[in-house]
Amino acid sequence: MLVVMKKSASEEDLQQLKQFLIDNDFDFHQSTGAHRIILGVIGATSHFDVARIRGLPGVLEVFKIPEE
Repeated sequence: MLVVMKKSASEEDLQQLKQFLIDNDFDFHQSTGAHRIILGVIGATSHFDVARIRGLPGVLEVFKIPEE
């Protein structure tokens, strides 16, 4: 799963998202670009409701990686 943060997301928004992922037993890798932060989420995401993440402050979009 990929989580794209809004350009306007604050550091607090990012920390809240990271804590949410940790609390839900996910691991993540952060990629910080010039204008966006993207988190690659690792874990059992196949049955996870992405609306729970989309509703967090600072989150622009969530993309699920299709299963093979």
